[in-house]
Amino acid sequence: MNKQTEILEKIGICSQISFVRYTQGMKALGADQKLFIKDLCFEQVPVRIYQPKAPSASPRRGVMFFHGGGWVFGSLETHESLCRSLARGSGSVVVSVGYRLAPEHKYPAAYEDCLNASVHLMRNAEHYGVDPARISVCGDSAGGNLAAAVSQTLAGRADLPRLRAQILIYPILQALDFNLPSYRQNQGVPLLFQERAAFYVLQYLNGNASNLEQVLEGSHIPIDIKLNYRKWVSEDYIPEKFKARGYKPHVLLDCSTEVYETVKRFCEPNLCPLLAEDAVVHQLPESFILTCEYDVLRDDGLLYKKRLEDNGVRVTWCHLEDGFHGIINSFNSEWMSFSSGKRGLDNIVSFLKSL
Repeated sequence: MNKQTEILEKIGICSQISFVRYTQGMKALGADQKLFIKDLCFEQVPVRIYQPKAPSASPRRGVMFFHGGGWVFGSLETHESLCRSLARGSGSVVVSVGYRLAPEHKYPAAYEDCLNASVHLMRNAEHYGVDPARISVCGDSAGGNLAAAVSQTLAGRADLPRLRAQILIYPILQALDFNLPSYRQNQGVPLLFQERAAFYVLQYLNGNASNLEQVLEGSHIPIDIKLNYRKWVSEDYIPEKFKARGYKPHVLLDCSTEVYETVKRFCEPNLCPLLAEDAVVHQLPESFILTCEYDVLRDDGLLYKKRLEDNGVRVTWCHLEDGFHGIINSFNSEWMSFSSGKRGLDNIVSFLKSL
């Protein structure tokens, strides 16, 4: 947050969170020549549906899209341009979900909204011109977390069609270790700082950022539990080339019972999908994972890629060597645009078209 928003909060005009949300929602795009765009509700969850106008001889692919923003920010508006590009580029029906945000609505509110909206599309696919056998979930950052969690839940549902794919764009997938190599190397790199990543996940879990210091230093989870999860969450599984920019292993710290009690749900896969059991991961659909070199969340994506591949799940991996967190949503921004963002988006569209 910047000084201006801090001043606004101190004089009582608005909170920093409210101010950022307001500015994010100010700009609206006009009509689209190639898409029908309509706001609806799926199971009381606001959604925006993007349907290609061009006639199709058969039902189209469906994409459930969950926006990023640390579970605190983001909206149907902030990711409007990206969703239009996905729908136009791949010829898919895209459903963007306006899930409830933290801190007002804590975990598992966002996850439940995304799950319920996805189930609605799967059960009513034909009504929206969608092939029920070709529905995927997609999300960026916190939205990638929600897509991974929804995908794991749906993998065990025998009463619904099987998801065709999951598309995870620099997802946040665990909250046990904020000192993996990518966190240490990129702790002060925009657009997501190490401290902010921990702040957001605490807002989602508890509606406040108490115990932020302990979460950042790693003294929020007992050592025995950390060691139990080291088979999945460890710098040992990060390829050496990603440690070349300098990395010193972090000393394991124990924690107090009081602190752990406030964050013990970090061990739930619906909040931290990287911690799901192999039996669940084994059932997951074909996957696309995008990571960026200059992103604190890079290693979350790398670790999940390994887990998926170890369990026989086909993974298409796109790594942007010059990319940073949030770059996909700025691929055609008026005030900053990056060629690697466009390259990442093209890779996502190509993957969708292959399904």
